[in-house]
Amino acid sequence: MLSAQLDEYLAEMNLTATEQQKKQLIGFVEMLNKWNKAYNLTAVRDPEQMLIRHVMDSLAVSEHLVGEHFIDVGTGPGLPGIPLAIMNPDKSFVLLDSLGKRIRFQKQVQHELSINNISSVESRVEAYEPEVKFDGVLSRAFASIEDMLHWCHHLPTENGCYYALKGQLADDEMAKLPEGFEVTDVIELTVPCLDEQRHLLRVVKK
Repeated sequence: MLSAQLDEYLAEMNLTATEQQKKQLIGFVEMLNKWNKAYNLTAVRDPEQMLIRHVMDSLAVSEHLVGEHFIDVGTGPGLPGIPLAIMNPDKSFVLLDSLGKRIRFQKQVQHELSINNISSVESRVEAYEPEVKFDGVLSRAFASIEDMLHWCHHLPTENGCYYALKGQLADDEMAKLPEGFEVTDVIELTVPCLDEQRHLLRVVKK
């Protein structure tokens, strides 16, 4: 039962969720599983693994977010933005992706699960000009920090922060941080039932 697993994982991560939030998180997994068959949104095929590898993996960064207005760049089917939006109703999330089928899925999720603090934008990141800059720029999909900072430099506010969700940390990648940026935190994340390294890097402009 997904809901029993979700309760267990939330407790393990010291996260508190309302019944409504739990329903939305499970609903997201169910929709991802259903749409995946036709749209091929993720390589993960099993709903139990989706719960661990997508939902809980996304929620591992929840407590580290500072601010109210976030953008999830290269969000794919809405990761980590949709799980984070569900758990942080006081924050708003723009979900940015260049593929129309992913945006259609996100909009259907928003509609069916009544998630009011997300908006989906179909655009390449370098072409997207936000009216309001962001407190935080999230990315789970960029190949390297260097690329992320290069493509997303125009998105955060003056004091905004980049949140890069990574697996293992590569020393050579860390060494290639562009001029004018610094890593303020390297946070090791623990995801229930996932025996793989997970890290969150917080990067700011100097």
